Amino acid sequence: MSYLGIDVGTGGTRALVMDAQGNVVASASAEHQNFASPRPGWAEQDPRDWWQACGSAVRKVLQTSGVKAEDIQCAGFSGQMHGAVLLDSADEIVRPALIWCDQRSEAQCVELEELFGRDTLIKLTCNPPLTNFTLTKFLWVRETEPQAWARVAHVMLPKDYVRFRLTGERAIDMADASGTLLLDVAHRRWSDEVLTKTCIDKKLLPALFESPEVCGKVSTAGAEATGLRAGTPVVAGAGDQAAGAVGMGIARVGAVSATIGTSGVVFASTDRPALDPAGRLHTFCHAIPGRWHVMGVTQSAGLSLRWYRDNFGAASPGVRAKDGRDPYDVFAEEAATAPAGSEGVLWAPYLMGERTPHLDPNARAALVGLSASHTRAHVIRAILEGVAFSLKDSFTIFDEMRIPVTSIRLGGGGARSPLWRQIQADVYGREVEIVAAEEGAAYGAAILAGTGAGEWKSVEQACDAIVRVAKRVPPNPKDSATMHNAYQSYRKVYPGLRGIVG
Repeated sequence: MSYLGIDVGTGGTRALVMDAQGNVVASASAEHQNFASPRPGWAEQDPRDWWQACGSAVRKVLQTSGVKAEDIQCAGFSGQMHGAVLLDSADEIVRPALIWCDQRSEAQCVELEELFGRDTLIKLTCNPPLTNFTLTKFLWVRETEPQAWARVAHVMLPKDYVRFRLTGERAIDMADASGTLLLDVAHRRWSDEVLTKTCIDKKLLPALFESPEVCGKVSTAGAEATGLRAGTPVVAGAGDQAAGAVGMGIARVGAVSATIGTSGVVFASTDRPALDPAGRLHTFCHAIPGRWHVMGVTQSAGLSLRWYRDNFGAASPGVRAKDGRDPYDVFAEEAATAPAGSEGVLWAPYLMGERTPHLDPNARAALVGLSASHTRAHVIRAILEGVAFSLKDSFTIFDEMRIPVTSIRLGGGGARSPLWRQIQADVYGREVEIVAAEEGAAYGAAILAGTGAGEWKSVEQACDAIVRVAKRVPPNPKDSATMHNAYQSYRKVYPGLRGIVG
């Protein structure tokens, strides 16, 4: 038996085939061809491009895996969160989708605060109004493009549009719905109060499902587009962060992941909708029925290192002298020659503003504490440490909220670099774990599909059976003490920056 996971990302769509033992049989990707930024801070994509990429990726993975379409027992979806897909009564795209990183709806966030009161909205949805969330995008279209909004008959999120094209069913999972600002997260249902006060017709919204629930079957048209068998069950799936957490085994209370990609995310599974009254953390439904999660976000985690590479790294003699090597491997080699704490150099990674804990889109990055004795190695290490300090802020809030942390698993680029693993262990002051198959959100979507098909009785049982820890990295006591002191200094940087650029 085989299960299919499909992840509709920002840059492309990935399809992954997993067997009943949790082994990845094959994976394939197709790039998205359409991305537009008509103005600074705007970000749009054509949903039809996602559907085309899905068909291409699924056909590729079936071909390369040698798995027959009839052997796929169930398919699951994951995808970029928060995007606003608008369809008319004929199910045609009304306008390009405003995606997760679109920042144009700041005025609508202010309107929501005035309409509800910030504290009330947090109580209703467990989250404050942010430009990232889907509701603010709906309101922007309604207010600035009324002719377009007048055509809207159905709304959905990115992966749900692709699943709609595959099955003909309109559905959304609890985890992805949590990022719309329209869900009563605590009670896992649409918020009638938010819908009423914002004048959003509930009929526009798709039906709600738990992530491992079957919500449709591959239609004849879907089969023709993808090569899948018509009638193949499809589960609701989850937004990329919740699905990725499932793929790392973050299923039970106390399990936490720290993932460094372009952004950084600290994700903790909880058995209650733990609420941060200040709104510094997101509180969402988990992809697991009866579970929630809290999530802290660093906007520019891996982006910090990529920014350095693109602007300074390629011109350095150290990189030029080692042609053919991955620049990130060169960076890690150099950074390892500098001591823990970077001898006082600090990096505040606010290249794109910051979400956790500051909720400040106008925050700006800074490299602090340089002297003539510092080298490039100190700077690179400071960037690695600064990103870890930023993620540590989420753990600090967990302590305030009494959210238990029994294990920490690393994902993304921060899990692949031995130096960054050790830095994180030292900064968090705890042992960190590396899973054997860090395959991302598509793997979690496949696990949800297997659960929905009855391969496992629950998502927890699936994670216990197939997610394996490959390595454990303990903190170095001496370096951890150094990092503790450096973190105290790091926390003073943002207030100072606010006085300069705020």
